[in-house]
Amino acid sequence: MGGFLVSIVMTPFVQLWGRPWNLLDIITAATFLGLHSLCLFAPFHFTWAAFWVAAALYILTGLGVTLGLHRHLAHKSLRLPKWLEYLFAYFGVLALQGSPIEWVSTHRYHHQFTDTERDPHSPLKGFWFSHMGWILDSTSRFQKYGGLKNVEDMKKQWFYRFLHRTFLVHIFVFGALLYALGGLPFFIWGMGVRMVYVFHTTLLVNSVGHIWGKQVWNTGDLSKNNWLLGWIALGEGWHNNHHAFEYSARQGLEWWQVDLTWYVIRALQEIGLATDVKVPTESQMGRKALKKY
Repeated sequence: MGGFLVSIVMTPFVQLWGRPWNLLDIITAATFLGLHSLCLFAPFHFTWAAFWVAAALYILTGLGVTLGLHRHLAHKSLRLPKWLEYLFAYFGVLALQGSPIEWVSTHRYHHQFTDTERDPHSPLKGFWFSHMGWILDSTSRFQKYGGLKNVEDMKKQWFYRFLHRTFLVHIFVFGALLYALGGLPFFIWGMGVRMVYVFHTTLLVNSVGHIWGKQVWNTGDLSKNNWLLGWIALGEGWHNNHHAFEYSARQGLEWWQVDLTWYVIRALQEIGLATDVKVPTESQMGRKALKKY
């Protein structure tokens, strides 16, 4: 318990104030503080319409991250028609987790250097760092690897270059649209509550998903399967499964491992919109299993 308290209390203090901050770090921290502060007003502006708008946007922007940015763009676990690929990527932009180019680059580096000193967000540097600290240290985040050198496939496409330059504009425009449609309730619930929830469910996979849970595959890292994350993060919580078979479009490999992103992929596959859907074979799983599979 003492070690955990140090990780979530003392380590953040040292990492926040024990280094120089640049303008991007300050803007990022102010944005996070503003969104979290916005949530404090949610109980006073609750309406069922605003709640359901936030819930619908959670599904759409969550799938933009899990299906669009993660399983499709970062790992190429499936193929989508270009219009649908771009639509999911745009939903991912509205989650305020950076541009698709930046998101995918960071994630590919994470898999290249998992749980080593060069991992962008390993809990080797503490829970806080793996959860939020890494995002607030842009010097470390952008200079550690020498830039966006692992996303040339995306940089060749005008749409992703456009989103990389303008992704913040889309956030402001979307916020204004929500306010125009439903006033403060839509804005607070659709921007504040929804963004904070999607934001933290994604980051919990980076932090909790490498600390607490069960390992069933020989991955040589700290990745864990966490059933609670599996539920709240649209199937991304089966993280040891993912690190064992990063190419797999399915992360909940057992029938009882809830994976809502996979269910959407299967539906798209059934109607012919998702093709070349990759999943591990029995022999591949047998070679990776810690116990006889």
